[in-house]
Amino acid sequence: MKTHEVIIQPGRSERHYWRDLWRNRELMYILSMRDVSVRYKQTALGTAWGLIRPLTTMMIMVFVFSKIAKLPADPGIPYPLMVLGGITVWTFFSTAFTQISNSVTMNSNLVTKVYFPRLIMPISSIAVSFIDFLVSLGLFIVLAIWYRFVPDWHLLLLPVFIILALLASFAFGLFFAAVNVRFRDIGQLIPFIVQVGFYVCPIAYSSRLVAEKGDVWWAPFYWLNPMVGIIDGFRWSLLGEKAFFNPQSLLLSVSIVGVSLALSLYFFRKRENTFVDDI
Repeated sequence: MKTHEVIIQPGRSERHYWRDLWRNRELMYILSMRDVSVRYKQTALGTAWGLIRPLTTMMIMVFVFSKIAKLPADPGIPYPLMVLGGITVWTFFSTAFTQISNSVTMNSNLVTKVYFPRLIMPISSIAVSFIDFLVSLGLFIVLAIWYRFVPDWHLLLLPVFIILALLASFAFGLFFAAVNVRFRDIGQLIPFIVQVGFYVCPIAYSSRLVAEKGDVWWAPFYWLNPMVGIIDGFRWSLLGEKAFFNPQSLLLSVSIVGVSLALSLYFFRKRENTFVDDI
């Protein structure tokens, strides 16, 4: 039987933080499975909710934005497929962002009782959103078969945009997770941010509409939204060349997410020693 020797001395936890994070990977797995179990506990439909939500949202958005507002899809792409592609990756990002932002406060009982690298909590909270994402992606595949839409080589780049969406949720969620411990108003702000982001991102419409109006004053601010490049790239990998994709917006997304992730990790590490006092 393996045993671990625990040595308590000043500064040791800081020096061996990443090693301790790896040693506590079993705790990360346990917390992930607990979150999944709690999410679907005593639900009649279980993981089917991951199918019902995007399907219902897609149907409503297709009716409102395509039938009433008459917004066009990218040429040669069925409007429901374009919308569902945007909903799939946005729901993955928003759910992971919300779970990460609330991860520390949701595990306050553990924080106040035992030491472990606090970064375990945000990482373990991603499991639920990833399962919902896989279910929603399966729905997209079924709908693509219905429309007889065959993907091409762009599909090989799909994991890149999935990872980018995950890193984006972690970059922004980690900052809010640290602030949320001290200021619980953040818990009220997060749903509002997600709701606003749903409409400012190209989910029910194509970024082609913005590109064709490049002389408007708000266009530069639109492309600075890191999720624009990620959502467009995700749809491009699923739908091929017919889907609008601006490589420059992807470069902006990668740069913003990379800088934000580095700053959020630094901020979280600086603040985590105060979590016990603030909670």
